[in-house]
Amino acid sequence: MEDPKKLEEGFGNQKKHISEEEIDYSDNQRKKDTKIDSNQDLVSHENEQKTLDQPLKQEEEQPPLKQKSKRVATLDAFRGLTIVLMILVDDAGGAYARVDHSPWNGCTLADFVMPFFLFIVGVAIALALKRVPKISAAIKKVTLRTLKLLFWGIILQGGYSHAPYELAYGVDMKLIRWFGILQRIALVYFVVALIEILTTKLRPTTLNPGHFSIFTAYKWQWVGGFVTFVVYMTTTYGLYVPDWSFMVHLDDRSERYIVCRVKCGMRGHLGPACNAVGYVDRQVWGINHLYNQPVWARSKACTLSYPASGPFRDNAPSWCRAPFEPEGLLSTISAIMSGTIGIHYGHVLIHFKGHGERLKQWISMGLCLIIIAFILHFSDAIPLNKQLYSFSYVCFTAGVAGIVFSGFYILIDVWGQRTPFVWLEWIGMNAMLIFVLGAQGIFAGFINGWFLKNEDNNLVIWIQQHVFFDVWKSERVGTLLYVIFAEITFWAVVAGILHRLGIYWKL
Repeated sequence: MEDPKKLEEGFGNQKKHISEEEIDYSDNQRKKDTKIDSNQDLVSHENEQKTLDQPLKQEEEQPPLKQKSKRVATLDAFRGLTIVLMILVDDAGGAYARVDHSPWNGCTLADFVMPFFLFIVGVAIALALKRVPKISAAIKKVTLRTLKLLFWGIILQGGYSHAPYELAYGVDMKLIRWFGILQRIALVYFVVALIEILTTKLRPTTLNPGHFSIFTAYKWQWVGGFVTFVVYMTTTYGLYVPDWSFMVHLDDRSERYIVCRVKCGMRGHLGPACNAVGYVDRQVWGINHLYNQPVWARSKACTLSYPASGPFRDNAPSWCRAPFEPEGLLSTISAIMSGTIGIHYGHVLIHFKGHGERLKQWISMGLCLIIIAFILHFSDAIPLNKQLYSFSYVCFTAGVAGIVFSGFYILIDVWGQRTPFVWLEWIGMNAMLIFVLGAQGIFAGFINGWFLKNEDNNLVIWIQQHVFFDVWKSERVGTLLYVIFAEITFWAVVAGILHRLGIYWKL
């Protein structure tokens, strides 16, 4: 998830005990609940002031309470940043191919979106599942939210919705795409949250001295991450990938097609054609249910327009036209490690009370992950690759997420510079709503439905052409400014109004 979008765990009413587990993009509790117990995580600033008049024992608890309230702002701001990045790279990536997803090896701005979502899912799960009074009820809640995310993922990215460009809906079930952003977020959330719930009785209330005590205290979470690592690496390098074929339709108006064949017959290949990640998805889902516009079509081997989209080379390999699922099953298993690293950051947030202690843990781990990624990538052992969700990619993106999260924490919580980032908080509080309406184009599709004489004569296209393209005499610059002002700024204002009204969309 995906994020998302929502896209990930938020904060609900703690008096329901397990409702904190919600994949929730709001902070409604911060506005409404003024009766939260002083030991809870979402205490408002008003409640903190009231505790000044309480007995000494409660006064001693006030510093962590104040920090915890601010940590919610950091979490929302990071979540909001991820949504903003998604909108930016999705809608401006066509004009600026360098920020769009890397065609294969490498890492661009767009390639940070998914791991950022999964990282924040993990952080939020640690806070939301700090208390699990009833394990069976918690599992039921997590399962229900997982199913909701899977449902929305199929609706939005399975082919049913054609917004914003086509005023139609529906999908041929023979061609439906089963996996996508929300589906990946759902499965990572489910596995990471389930481990957290089932190990609730093994959680320590206090940590032993030592820098690594946080790792040993939550060893089962790391065992889960290690198991996913072993499964992914064993399958990626050990699974035999045979030759395979696919059909390419010659035009949309007929049933004419040609059969293309890809020769493989190998193990451990990390290139586009013969990797185990694609093979697993072809076997499990079927080749007709995979994403049919993979980014590898922009690679040097496929087009002279690299890294932008363009016509295929005359001698382009057959796999350039093949489908490939960037959020597939095996790569999602690897993505669980991103959630595992995120939940570690959440555990640090819970157990370490001082700013310096937290930052020491976060930054040191982030730097270590980035160093490991650089060694693996530049030694050509395991290249950075978002499509395969390689181990080096997990380390690099999780390390960057940890550094960015630490930076937000310093700015918002340590230095108190919350105002410049409040618009990100607003977006983060309603991330699921903005993901569906904004990032997935549902709102733009609705506006496009009101046209004059023909479907292309609508308000969205008119604004793009006359307010941005014509004024700046450049489609590239106009596209970027349209995304910044007509999309990101617009949704920030909408999110701010909804926050003011106390309206949030929760799954």
